[in-house]
Amino acid sequence: MQADGKRETVQLSLPLDREQLRELRAGDACTLTGALYTLRDAGHMRLLAEMDGRGCDELPYGLCGQAIFYAGPTPSAAGRPFGAIGPTTASRMDFAAPRLHDAGIAATIGKGVRSEAVRQACMRNASVYFVTVGGAAAYLAKCVTAEETLAYDDLGTEALRRVEVKDFPVFVGIDTLGNDVYDLA
Repeated sequence: MQADGKRETVQLSLPLDREQLRELRAGDACTLTGALYTLRDAGHMRLLAEMDGRGCDELPYGLCGQAIFYAGPTPSAAGRPFGAIGPTTASRMDFAAPRLHDAGIAATIGKGVRSEAVRQACMRNASVYFVTVGGAAAYLAKCVTAEETLAYDDLGTEALRRVEVKDFPVFVGIDTLGNDVYDLA
């Protein structure tokens, strides 16, 4: 805690540690370093269908304990893996998020408010929802050091990708206690 009573930026390594997640509070500023995974609407539908096809809620592709960033990155530019990578409106993934949190996802990253079902899933699973700034996709792309497409390449920008980030800026949107940054005064 700083002298002015504000919390310092929390530096987090990916994959995330659930005990460390329990210490975070809605509104905390954080940076993420390590691997996160991008997936959007069509990718979520494909992932859920794949889980249904296997008849279980076990996450494929090593996603258990990982963070999913709701983003559709642009092609490489300026010597970087992506020219831009910005957050998608998270509520569009609310149809899938509770099931994925229950299956082991530690965090999701996007922009905007989430449903009550997502808030309950964060509480139930000691997981969090992070928000990052929309309109800053070119800046966020500077935090990406590498990327690899893992699945659903035919979906283009909505494919499942493993993305290495360094000092990627986020805020805690929903903490493990269910506090929501959008409800704070």
